[in-house]
Amino acid sequence: MSENKDPHVAEHGTSVEGVKFVYDFTEGNKDLKDLLGGKGANLAEMTNLGLPVPPGFTITTEACKVYLDSGEEPAALRDEVSAHLDALEARMGKKLGQADDPLLVSVRSGAKFSMPGMMDTVLNIGLSDKSVQGLAKQAGDDRFAWDSYRRLIQMFGKTVLGVDGELFEDALEAAKAAKKVTVDTELDAADLKKLVTKFKKIVKTEAGRDFPQDPREQMDLAIHAVFDSWNTDRAKLYRRQERIPHDLGTAVNVCSMVFGNLGPDSGTGVAFTRDPASGHQGVYGDYLQNAQGEDVVAGIRNTVPLADLERIDKKSYDQLMQIMQTLENHYKDLCDIEFTIERGVLWMLQTRVGKRTAGAAFRIATQLVDQGLIDEAEALTRVNGAQLAQLMFPRFDEDAKVQQVGRGIAASPGAAVGKAVFDSYTAVKWSRSGEKVILIRRETNPDDLDGMIAAEGILTSRGGKTSHAAVVARGMGKTCVCGAEELEVDTKRRRMTVPGGHVVEEGDVVSIDGSSGKVYLGEVPVVPSPVVEYFEGRMHPGADDADELVEAVHRMMAFADRKRRLRVRANADNAEDALRARRFGAQGIGLCRTEHMFLGDRRELVERLILADTDAEREESLKQLLPLQKQDFVQLFESMDGLPVTVRLLDPPLHEFLPDITELSVRVALAESRQEPHENELRLLQAVHRLHEQNPMLGLRGVRLGLVIPGLFTMQVRAIAEAAAERKAAKGDPRAEIMIPLVGTVQELEIVREEADQVIAEVEAASGAQLKLSIGTMIELPRAALTAGQIAEAAQFFSFGTNDLTQTVWGFSRDDVEASFFTAYLEKGIFGVSPFETIDKDGVGSLVKLAAKAGRETRPDLKLGVCGEHGGDPESVHFFHEVGLDYVSCSPFRIPVARLEAGRAAVQSQGSDHR
Repeated sequence: MSENKDPHVAEHGTSVEGVKFVYDFTEGNKDLKDLLGGKGANLAEMTNLGLPVPPGFTITTEACKVYLDSGEEPAALRDEVSAHLDALEARMGKKLGQADDPLLVSVRSGAKFSMPGMMDTVLNIGLSDKSVQGLAKQAGDDRFAWDSYRRLIQMFGKTVLGVDGELFEDALEAAKAAKKVTVDTELDAADLKKLVTKFKKIVKTEAGRDFPQDPREQMDLAIHAVFDSWNTDRAKLYRRQERIPHDLGTAVNVCSMVFGNLGPDSGTGVAFTRDPASGHQGVYGDYLQNAQGEDVVAGIRNTVPLADLERIDKKSYDQLMQIMQTLENHYKDLCDIEFTIERGVLWMLQTRVGKRTAGAAFRIATQLVDQGLIDEAEALTRVNGAQLAQLMFPRFDEDAKVQQVGRGIAASPGAAVGKAVFDSYTAVKWSRSGEKVILIRRETNPDDLDGMIAAEGILTSRGGKTSHAAVVARGMGKTCVCGAEELEVDTKRRRMTVPGGHVVEEGDVVSIDGSSGKVYLGEVPVVPSPVVEYFEGRMHPGADDADELVEAVHRMMAFADRKRRLRVRANADNAEDALRARRFGAQGIGLCRTEHMFLGDRRELVERLILADTDAEREESLKQLLPLQKQDFVQLFESMDGLPVTVRLLDPPLHEFLPDITELSVRVALAESRQEPHENELRLLQAVHRLHEQNPMLGLRGVRLGLVIPGLFTMQVRAIAEAAAERKAAKGDPRAEIMIPLVGTVQELEIVREEADQVIAEVEAASGAQLKLSIGTMIELPRAALTAGQIAEAAQFFSFGTNDLTQTVWGFSRDDVEASFFTAYLEKGIFGVSPFETIDKDGVGSLVKLAAKAGRETRPDLKLGVCGEHGGDPESVHFFHEVGLDYVSCSPFRIPVARLEAGRAAVQSQGSDHR
């Protein structure tokens, strides 16, 4: 082992001599979760606090890793377990499974991160045909003993021996039916004894072996079963969903049994120190008399509210309330507790920091600050951007009756209801007449922007989370479901066919859930979000429940803004989006995509520019576009007065501004067959063919357009400069930044910058204004990142375009790969998450880090930002903080999330520095 390794941790593939694999509950503490798992670490912590915890020991996650890697337990493990079992037996004054008064134990899983119900547990280990008699005699209760034995055979058979659990359930139901009772507590000792015989026969038949009578064999097999449960399909799926690493392994807790099924003065329950749904303080939980723990979880019998325990057993209730307060004060957080009462004696079986809803997380964090248990910095670690995003989107009423007809990719969260429309024109028309609509397309393109704005939500049968529909929808805070491939969209006939053959005609009402990707027929009631009302300035903190949540969010955002170093800008292309972004807390615009300004009524001018045969025709088209572009920028600079606005010059290939090649070909063919005039359509078709590229995303776009089409970029630079001058004359404070896209070499940037500087100088001379416009570039190609030191000689700022950088580093076609094979990659564990959602730190992130360092070595005052979709991703924001960027830029709706995560990143970074 290296000298920096924890001496208690085994290195895989090497000798594990000297490594400690088993810890008594008296030896650990809550900070050893990596080694003891959450359950073992917290059992040890409660033991240290002097709380009533049944004695036991924990087998470490390192033992599990060795077992899973080699297929065998570590050689030293059996002896260590034997030594701890001997100590436990000595403490309890009885032997495991002895014939008279047997010691019984539970074997429970316990990973570092809570995975409720995903791994295995076996109770009552040590019972056998002989020891069940001794247990009955010791307890003075035959029924209890045989009930415990049948539970062991059932759990052991299913968990350890792989017997179908339904066989045991069916036998239990048959026993109740024969007795004409409905609950298992009404079966007497004789009934349960017969059931044990039946269960043992099931084991023999299904497992091909007898139920083991040796208590140590039971325990060893159960330990191996818990290890194996780490790699069950359900456990792996849960880890993928929760983004828990697959190499952590699980600990195993061997705990002396206490019994809640000894009669009416016994029972089991779960408790929360606060309401995990709302965060409110009070008595929350469930209790079940005469039961063991799995009865509560399985819902076999109806529980009573925890508050009823005060009437049933006031002594235990009062003690539990005191322990709950002790645990919350000690952990300084909401605690989730499992307990058992054995004949009036309270035992604590587990505690952990409890899971909670997003709303509860914000409320509890601020409550704990007010109580003096945590400070503002710690409060920020208790909430996250994903929770805030969840609070911001409208949601469907979970209690409503629904008819689900499909499911796609959850591209942009929220709940949207409206009439189905199948083109942008109809969406706008119906919306203007007061109708709420859902725009349904096979896939969207820039031409659909008006319809997307008008619609309540967007549904496509193609595309993924970074498709046009998804990216634009997130930018607008619009609900979107993409890639619902089982839905057959026919835009020409204005209909959608769903599985089963039902046809959704234009005008039929549909509902889409952007948080789950589900599609429903008809209207599903929607619950609005008060948090968005707050960010929009339409709701203020108050006294009722909704306002209480708003108050908590308001305070947490203030905490984050005070702590963060990263500034947060918006991706916005028009004044309306810019104003909304400013209300949401944006500190400027990090990306204004000028291509969106060439759509709609201006398309004809762009077509003339593309079709121009002479310099004069091209210059005339640019001359007509100039005042329109200028006015766009005037409005944008006015809405962001005093804040930086980064304007990206035209980026997409020109063919995107022309009609579809198939559509044009049909129009030309029809016109020719009818002998109708079609000169313009023919010229357009020729232009489409001329501009056609096999891979347009790597073709004539970005800076290459500015170099190949004379006057294009200089027109845009002039529009920016004249707009800034106009705002200066109006006593405004424009702070424009001009960004050149897709630069791969410094020579490209030098040529464009020389032309831009000349135009800016001309405008300054004509207006008398000193504009102070900065010029920089997007770093979105691997070569740009690798030569960032050279490019910084000509750039005053870098903005990392991580969407395209991810595409070019991975060799992925963003619009295709999510639908074609990303699901398989996620399932196989190749990705933990899509690299288009969260920055790939090892690949793309390394280039960002390298370019940032090289750029600042050349130009120490180089401003660094990011404007890809990653700018609003919580985990990515932390990475950008770590590598020293100055700002992140994201869609307006994600600005609060980025602000919160920037604050959290600063706090966590400071915590790491102190450590």
